Amino acid sequence: MDNALLSLTHEQQQQAVEQIQALMQQGISSGEAIAIVAKQLREAHQQQSLSES
Repeated sequence: MDNALLSLTHEQQQQAVEQIQALMQQGISSGEAIAIVAKQLREAHQQQSLSES
């Protein structure tokens, strides 16, 4: 499993859902929207992990 996605708070999960919905409203497929948001979350988690080291 992906620790970056598993460690999201409820608020972060809600924000991710809203981002996915916004992308879908722009005509992006649900799968692609999920992939985009997941990538952003992974990158943010990775940066946070690096800054804590």
